[in-house]
Amino acid sequence: MSRFRFVVPSLLAIGIASGAYGRINKNDTAPSKVVLPKNERAGIWQPAKDGVQVPLWPASMPLAKPDSSDRPEATGNGTGLVGGRKWHWASYVTRPTMTLYRPKGRNGGAAMLVLPGGGFEVIATDLEGTEICDWVVQQGMTCAVLKYRVPQGWPQGQRPKVLLGLEDAQRAIGLMRQQAASYGIDPHKIGVIGFSAGAYLAASMSNTVARTYPLTDAADRQSPRPDFAIVAYTARMLDDSKGRNSLELKPWVTISAKAPPTLILHAINDPTDPIRQPMAYALALSDAGVPVDMRLYAKGGHAFGMRPTADPISREWPGQVKQWLHNIGVL
Repeated sequence: MSRFRFVVPSLLAIGIASGAYGRINKNDTAPSKVVLPKNERAGIWQPAKDGVQVPLWPASMPLAKPDSSDRPEATGNGTGLVGGRKWHWASYVTRPTMTLYRPKGRNGGAAMLVLPGGGFEVIATDLEGTEICDWVVQQGMTCAVLKYRVPQGWPQGQRPKVLLGLEDAQRAIGLMRQQAASYGIDPHKIGVIGFSAGAYLAASMSNTVARTYPLTDAADRQSPRPDFAIVAYTARMLDDSKGRNSLELKPWVTISAKAPPTLILHAINDPTDPIRQPMAYALALSDAGVPVDMRLYAKGGHAFGMRPTADPISREWPGQVKQWLHNIGVL
């Protein structure tokens, strides 16, 4: 999700954000978005029994709060269908977690940290979270879904000086490396996959090792940079003030020659994040000498997750990712 106006304390923002999740260009072959009533209630998001949710930070450690401050966490669904089904979210997250899923058969040692989207307003827990892990573990990999702190607005469209989701993502990958032996993973084969707002976090993790929080323990002495990155329908990268054909990046986007091999997924008809967003990022990585692959499809819109629709991208991208992971030696 990207570029949404943030509204507090109501969840009007979710109605706006989910419009992008279900929005389809009029020329698409997919059916029109079905608008559903919102359904939200206070409560901590809980995974199914095969997931183990662990806190990212010690309970005694004070954390910077999201824009909702002390409002209790909530879960919700509604506002639109993706692949014929509702998508669910967690909101008002003040104590972030990661939920681990272990492969049930062969374990090749690699691991994937999943960064769901939601416009930095909510966390799309199933569509871009647990459903991704269902596929990841089938590939013989360990998977972790990050529930990072939200909501966090971008005033006047500017990146916050301290991005809470990035802090949580860096902490999560540090924990995965520090606990690699107990999790049964290779600490040098830990990557990320991010969707929309989560894709921006994946790109940010790839290009910096600087932290904006004080080091807490041994986990924070591990590298926060992923070993590979998959960026799906990314946002907030392109400086579109430079004109329609510009491919310049926003001033807050930094590119490192040490960024890991990166695979970019995008639909050209994405109505939320134009195709120049990933093009600009891919070209910048390439200029820095970073291996980068792109898989572009004509149709697919935005926020399709891994749910099959009439658009080929929604059915074919997992196979593209699997082949790419083989190509770079992860699988």
